[in-house]
Amino acid sequence: MKSPALLGRITAVFRQSGAMDKGKGKVTGVIALTLGGLAVLAVLAFHFPQYLTTPDLRKKYDVAILREIMLVGMVIAGGMALANLIRLRNRWLNGTALALILLAAALGGHRVPVDDFPDNTPYVGLDWFILDLLGSSMIFILIEKLFPLHRDQPVFRPGWQTDFTHFIVNHLLVGLALLIVNFAIHRLFGWMVWPPLQKWVGGLPFFAELFLVILVADLVQYWTHRAYHEIPFLWRFHAVHHSAEYMDWMAGSRLHLFELLTTRVSILGVLYVLGFNQTTTDIYIVIVGFQAVFNHANVRVPIIFAKAPLKWLIVTPDFHHWHHSSEREAIDRNYAAHFAFIDYIFGTAVKSERRFPGKYGVLGDYMPPGFVRQQLFPFTWKG
Repeated sequence: MKSPALLGRITAVFRQSGAMDKGKGKVTGVIALTLGGLAVLAVLAFHFPQYLTTPDLRKKYDVAILREIMLVGMVIAGGMALANLIRLRNRWLNGTALALILLAAALGGHRVPVDDFPDNTPYVGLDWFILDLLGSSMIFILIEKLFPLHRDQPVFRPGWQTDFTHFIVNHLLVGLALLIVNFAIHRLFGWMVWPPLQKWVGGLPFFAELFLVILVADLVQYWTHRAYHEIPFLWRFHAVHHSAEYMDWMAGSRLHLFELLTTRVSILGVLYVLGFNQTTTDIYIVIVGFQAVFNHANVRVPIIFAKAPLKWLIVTPDFHHWHHSSEREAIDRNYAAHFAFIDYIFGTAVKSERRFPGKYGVLGDYMPPGFVRQQLFPFTWKG
């Protein structure tokens, strides 16, 4: 088979949406292809860590454990692909997956040595992308299948390609984003630092400080988020996030880069001024990362979370799905990310007898598809 034809078949996988046929080696083939692709990327990250890994992140994980995870993933992917090839099921898909595994092995696999390297080189967050994609997909796809809100919604639902592109870009540009955010925080918020206040905040008991950091971050996020809804110029950017017509673990990744940067600067800037401990801030970042994905997920949580008092306290998919609805009663409502009572206090909570909305997206469906067109949308929209 000629390589252009093979490439065309491979890329066709990423143009498809809908449920995959079972019993034809396609589901396991896609898993094997994904793991094979990640294995190749991981090998490249081992070869060029100074350019392809995130300095802050690589200080926190154990390389030996990552090597073992990589080996297990390669064995699983190779086994799936080989079994399907023996049974003559989706040969081109599984053949490509097996070729990727062999390529990763030929490049050194999980045994690639990592020598000393400088920390101050320009980089892209390939390691962050690999780890987050692997972890998020394994955790949240499983949760969505075990406790689905919309049972007939497939993993590869319409528009997943756009959200996955947002996911890739947001992760690979983490280095540039951190550089811009850190620069902006020190330039915009540095003059506001008051050491006595930082000393008091840093001296709080751990759980009191953790609660306070989440509360403060959510209050800043609430008003920043509300501004993106109520100021027409800012809505141009935020409309990108709201254009997702299906809610799942990838939908939260659909963000305009301008909004991503400004929101992070506003939240982390306030946390910096108040002087929260680095450990507490790191835990908050883990919590907000999980909750941001979970609250967009295609998940039905236990009914107790939809009733008082929990519905007034914690933001869950029940609460946040309404924020993404294009129904009139949901417009400009449910802004909070962590504590639902913030919306109840400021009078912006949705009032509905229904537990979930029936439709998502922007009112009027005016957002173009595709990552590039969505990034350009705020500057080209005539509305």
